[in-house]
Amino acid sequence: MQKITPFLWFNDNAEEAVNFYTSIFKNSKIGSITRYGEAGPGPKGTVMVATFQIEGQEFIALNGGPLFKFTEAVSFVVNCETQEEVDWYWEKLSAGGEESQCGWLKDKFGLSWQIVPAILSKLLQDKDPEKSKRVMKAMLKMGKLDIKTLQEA
Repeated sequence: MQKITPFLWFNDNAEEAVNFYTSIFKNSKIGSITRYGEAGPGPKGTVMVATFQIEGQEFIALNGGPLFKFTEAVSFVVNCETQEEVDWYWEKLSAGGEESQCGWLKDKFGLSWQIVPAILSKLLQDKDPEKSKRVMKAMLKMGKLDIKTLQEA
C-alpha cells in the first residue's frame, strides 16, 4: 500500500470513471469495488468506493454525491515521450471533455490533466534565454502541445 493515495470524489459515476481511465492507460487495473448496501446512503448495488491503478499509481474513486466538484487547482500530468503519445492521451482524455491551452484539458468528469512532452522542461530551461523565451511563447499559443513546433521555436 502506498503512503499517499489520490482520492477522487465523483457525484454518481465513479464506476464509469474508473472504467474510462483504466481503458486509456495500458498499464492499469481495477482493484476492489465496494458497493452500497441496504443502509445506503447511495442506491443499493451502486459503487461506493473503487480502487484502481494507473502506471503503478493507486487511486480511490468515491461516489460521494454532488457536493464537491473538480477544479484546475488539482491536475494530473501525463509525461509523454513522443508526439504520438501526446496525441493519444489528448484525444482519449479530452473526449467529451474540454480542451484548454498549454497542454491542459478537462476530461468528461471535470478532472484536469496536463499532457506534456517530456522534452518540454529541457526546452524551457535551454541555456540560451532567447530560445527558452521562444519556446514559452510558442507553448502559450497551443492547446495540445506539438513537440516539433516547440523544438523549432
